Amino acid sequence: MRLYCKTFSERKNYSQGPFAFLRRTLTKMPVQRVPLVLLACGSFNPITNQHMRLFELARDHMHSTGQYQVVGGIVSPVSDNYGKQGLVLAKHRLAMAKLALQSSNWVKVDEWESQQADWTETVVTMRYHHSRILNEFEQKIHEDSSSHSQSMAPQLKLLCGADFLENFRIPGLWRDDHMEEVVGRFGLVCISRGGLQCEQTVHELDPLWRHRQNIFQVKDWVRNEVSATEVRRSLRRGLSVKYLVPDSVIEYIERHSLYTEDSERRNEGTALRPLAKQARESLPDIGASLK
Repeated sequence: MRLYCKTFSERKNYSQGPFAFLRRTLTKMPVQRVPLVLLACGSFNPITNQHMRLFELARDHMHSTGQYQVVGGIVSPVSDNYGKQGLVLAKHRLAMAKLALQSSNWVKVDEWESQQADWTETVVTMRYHHSRILNEFEQKIHEDSSSHSQSMAPQLKLLCGADFLENFRIPGLWRDDHMEEVVGRFGLVCISRGGLQCEQTVHELDPLWRHRQNIFQVKDWVRNEVSATEVRRSLRRGLSVKYLVPDSVIEYIERHSLYTEDSERRNEGTALRPLAKQARESLPDIGASLK
């Protein structure tokens, strides 16, 4: 298993990372509220103001339920092997996300998924982070059992926009058991986006409908349809993207000459890794059928 901190210095720095919230909040949080971590997976190519806004909307909504206390947020960029056209290298997407989130005291960028040799299914990434969060929680309980004896273990939910739910409709993109685990075991916090509303997709897809009590639908009343695709298109055309992404990200893009005509051709004609992987796994075992 990849470790988050390899040196004392890194361990000290990581005390401000995604799981440091446990140390700060376990003794402060009302007992009746469940501590919750929000995880956003995606390309973040590049990260936009809207990506960050989703976390704030989700936190407000989950607090308003009276059931949850959001104690942390994690941005997990996908690995380079995802195969999406125009996907710049993970080192750049990580750097931009970290620059953008310098202003946040509760959302952090995590590198684990982006550093995997192959594309990682969302459910695998969720299992990994859930395990890390529970280990951190158990460590704090062990350190001071009297102080934390009434604390509840944190939950992890996937934060997404309504467009993410549309991915569940694409044949071969999701394994049925993975979809069930993401929604049934962990849960979703889904933000409406533009004309896309979570309600219709949840109503039309049986796996989502079965676990609808574990899907929290958040209405974004301030219409914001900024997308990374439109940002990249504007950059290729030499148009301004100021106020769509943080200034620090714009400066990084200019310094490294990202999002050009050439970069947009990266992975052109390549099948998305999820589709290729699912197709390979669904092929019949010809050797076995001949026995």
